[in-house]
Amino acid sequence: MRGEAPGEVLVMGAGTIGCFVGGSLAAAGVPVTFIGRPRVLGKLAQHGLTLTDIDGAAHRLPAASLRLGEQVPAGARPALVLLCVKSGATAEAARELAFSLPAGAVVLSLQNGISNRAAAAEVGPTLDVRAGMVPYNVAEIGAGAFHRGTPGRLAAEDDAALRPWVPVFERAGVPLDLVADLLPVQWGKLMLNLNNPVNALSGLPLREELMLRGYRRCFAALIEEALGVLAAAGIAPAQVAAVPAHRLPMLLRLPDWLFRIVAARMLRIDAKARSSMADDLALGRRTEIDALSGEVVRLAQAHGLPAPRNARMVELLGAWPQQPRQWSARQLQDALGL
Repeated sequence: MRGEAPGEVLVMGAGTIGCFVGGSLAAAGVPVTFIGRPRVLGKLAQHGLTLTDIDGAAHRLPAASLRLGEQVPAGARPALVLLCVKSGATAEAARELAFSLPAGAVVLSLQNGISNRAAAAEVGPTLDVRAGMVPYNVAEIGAGAFHRGTPGRLAAEDDAALRPWVPVFERAGVPLDLVADLLPVQWGKLMLNLNNPVNALSGLPLREELMLRGYRRCFAALIEEALGVLAAAGIAPAQVAAVPAHRLPMLLRLPDWLFRIVAARMLRIDAKARSSMADDLALGRRTEIDALSGEVVRLAQAHGLPAPRNARMVELLGAWPQQPRQWSARQLQDALGL
């Protein structure tokens, strides 16, 4: 049957992406087990799982229908694992998967950053880890309620083990494209994710922050610095958004009135969208800044280059728990030397 799942799915990391993608598959009839932290699992067990998106789709999975756990169940044999933990938890999650699952278990990393596949494969050499990319923003908008606030299609490394899943993801409303070389796609997405720390420090919803030129100037400076590093490394980031990465800095620096007109497609973001990094700061959790600006800094160092503005963002996010504050656009521009 077209779109029939090859087997069960295990979501390792029931956060915003894990719940949205895994929940969409479950709503389409795929058997899905969610592994996560008590904070999220408790809400799912009490309220069920509600999924909505910018296109108007809505699904409701009652609590009784959900398969939830804090650890990989003994004897689990999923046909596909979606690795959705934060980047800092990749090694721990991969160790548990390698210990609990048979050799050759297929794991698809749906995480921010560039290095998660390598990190998972290093500590879990028996796993068949594939890299993936999530282009859209998902926010937790209530107890057990997750909302996709921007458009896009998932992407992953082309692999024979993933091809049977393509029609399944399509039918579930979370389309998956397989590409021969995912690295340019990952860097293209990372360019967009460089707004995450700006958004988190602004304390504003994503669309509201992007409507303010001062914050956009900070975002543009981080992208521009990263593009210089990528050029030195011989990497051309793929176009992931409506605008190619090399055009983003100029676009972001436009006056507000002109930006609203020229960037209409880029601003297809609803009022519920916010960065996961902002959620992390609000909950006092460690952020993924090392997997975003930190990746730029490491690549720069590998090629003997400085990346002071991305390094500064790593510092600011690292200091936030001790000095929590909302940064105005002017304050953040000053911190970046703009």
